[in-house]
Amino acid sequence: MAEGENEVRWDGLCSRDSTTRETALENIRQIIVRKTECLRLVKETPYRPADGLSNAVSLDGLNKLLAHLLMLSKRCPFKDVREKSEFILKSVQELGIRIPRPLGHGPSRFIPEKEILQVGSEDAQMHTLFADSFAALGRLDNITLVMVFHPQYLESFLKTQHYLLQMDGPLPLHYRHYIGIMAAARHQCSYLVNLHVNDFLHVGGDPKWLNGLENAPQKLQNLGELNKVLAHRPWLITKEHIEGLLKAEEHSWSLAELVHAVVLLTHYHSLASFTFGCGISPEIHCDGGHTFRPPSVSNYCICDITNGNHSVDEMQVNSAGNVSVSDSFFEVEALMEKMKQLQECRDEEEASQEEMASRFEIEKRESMFVFSSDDEEVTPARDVSRHFEDTSYGYKDFSRHGMHVPTFRVQDYCWEDHGYSLVNRLYPDVGQLIDEKFHIAYNLTYNTMAMHKDVDTSMLRRAIWNYIHCMFGIRYDDYDYGEINQLLDRSFKVYIKTVVCTPEKVTKRMYDSFWRQFKHSEKVHVNLLLIEARMQAELLYALRAITRYMT
Repeated sequence: MAEGENEVRWDGLCSRDSTTRETALENIRQIIVRKTECLRLVKETPYRPADGLSNAVSLDGLNKLLAHLLMLSKRCPFKDVREKSEFILKSVQELGIRIPRPLGHGPSRFIPEKEILQVGSEDAQMHTLFADSFAALGRLDNITLVMVFHPQYLESFLKTQHYLLQMDGPLPLHYRHYIGIMAAARHQCSYLVNLHVNDFLHVGGDPKWLNGLENAPQKLQNLGELNKVLAHRPWLITKEHIEGLLKAEEHSWSLAELVHAVVLLTHYHSLASFTFGCGISPEIHCDGGHTFRPPSVSNYCICDITNGNHSVDEMQVNSAGNVSVSDSFFEVEALMEKMKQLQECRDEEEASQEEMASRFEIEKRESMFVFSSDDEEVTPARDVSRHFEDTSYGYKDFSRHGMHVPTFRVQDYCWEDHGYSLVNRLYPDVGQLIDEKFHIAYNLTYNTMAMHKDVDTSMLRRAIWNYIHCMFGIRYDDYDYGEINQLLDRSFKVYIKTVVCTPEKVTKRMYDSFWRQFKHSEKVHVNLLLIEARMQAELLYALRAITRYMT
């Protein structure tokens, strides 16, 4: 645990029993009273230089506790915990000690806070989901609060993640969180790295490992190459990568451990895509999520400390959907017209296999030339880059420099017939959970498009999914890739490719520039398609390599 929190037991707050929560809150209150009393005495005692460091350390410890309480006052699904946390914060403030306030404007930098479900206003079914998540993780994180636009998917996602991180499985708990750190770090996702650093320490992980990958066991260091290739160029994975891990003498992985590790790596690579694609803000209690500085606007009062009161400039509403309304309206109409025309063409004639193959190659080549004007290198921060090797290695299109990568034909190796059974055999039940998550994301629809109702969106969803797989060199024989150019315009392709291949480069401008008339919930829906299609593509390459090694 972080310094200042190690004597505090937060676990009791996760209980569904209100008496247990009340006892835990009272213990926390007493610890904070003792700490504030110590600080007050220090202030009243003549200063001695030798005391400076210990005073700073004790204040830092108290500040961490107060930041955690601020998070609970805003994010705990239990009303009694929210109210008591707010009460404790006010009590501390009344003693003349500065307390934190939230930075930012809710769970996402891209989506106005008023459009996101507020904790405390959820219905009974959603409350159960929130309580389950809070009980499992000790927090209700910003990813959950953005995914909640799509409760059916969120439930499947949380169930899968809980199984991967906390239920019985081949890997010990601290390895699981460390692999999550390694995977998120490849995309410089400090949001996920910070969460899993805390989780890693909480389950007894060795703090020395966090100084850099070279301090972790050789077995985990050996996973670095697979992590690198899987994150950026999965089509390069071979059975030799697998053999190197399974035959490393005393540092060898078992097949079951390796499948668990591969699923974790792909899960966190994809989750990094979601984090950047939806502009997820830092958690309230983490660095960048709160500040102890007083607000610059003079008309704040004590009651604002936990209600997220914003200054005027903070109330600027995200312009997605409000820029050039007439243009974006016609954008939706044109897209629906194209879908109608394509359906009519499908009904009238079917392209030959040769023509379909040719259209795939054209789309694959064209995807190489989709890049954004923001396409410059992002230098990783040291606190993230120490968790992986070869920081210069990143995404490169598979056809660059005349290099030819054979097309991965889904008819030869697919998730349903091959990947699913391999995962389920070596890591029971996980194949089922992942399969359910894929299906929910792929089939999820409310039959709406922007302001239109009763719309069949299956053609559009399939185009998005298959475009992502096309960028990874994966081809479906029964799909006409000519539809992609008809349905996905350039700004949307730029967004998709950036989120999936180089998520650390996503900007709010990219998010705002595609599907301008669509709701934020629909853009989050797009991100669910992106992350699941990406995860499946990575899994297909890794599992095919494992299958080839086994045969």
